[in-house]
Amino acid sequence: MKNLLKELRELKKSPISKTVRARISEFKKKKSDKQLFSELCFCIMTAGFNAKRSIEIQKKIGNGFLTLSEKNLQAKLKKSGYRYHNRAEYIVKNRKFLKELKGKSREWLVKNIKGLGMKEASHFLRNIGKKDMAIIDFHIIDVLAKYKLIKRPKTLTKVKYIEIEKVLEQLAKRAALTLDELDLYLWYLETGKILK
Repeated sequence: MKNLLKELRELKKSPISKTVRARISEFKKKKSDKQLFSELCFCIMTAGFNAKRSIEIQKKIGNGFLTLSEKNLQAKLKKSGYRYHNRAEYIVKNRKFLKELKGKSREWLVKNIKGLGMKEASHFLRNIGKKDMAIIDFHIIDVLAKYKLIKRPKTLTKVKYIEIEKVLEQLAKRAALTLDELDLYLWYLETGKILK
């Protein structure tokens, strides 16, 4: 952990910290029901897919997440180069929760929103301003395994997710960061990018 903490401290002193703070500020901005739903759709799209491409597709489709028929949304996702265009079905079914997304727990989201697992629900909550969420994907797992904080799991079950989240909570505490800040720094360490 010592080496990773050293890297994190150096990043906190570097220009990248300004980008991290700006991104955290964006997450905290108040969002309308439509913006929350768009963010939910983004998080559904990122599962097993490229985050940068998902951002581009999210911008391209815009209000179409709320207005297009399932067939038209699927066609638009496919035309945009989205591999899992059948997730249009999830998006359309989730429209009924448009007015219910504020203040929901991760457990509620995983149970009720089609297409969300622990990672995606955490991602959604982090992106709408909740700061105690760890977004555990294989980029983060790779960093933690590289520094021997965890053994790389073959699959990411709910139990394993919570176990790794506890490791991240300890790391965040030692680095004097919130989990959302830590996630952005770890993502940067692994990919060289700060996305959302």
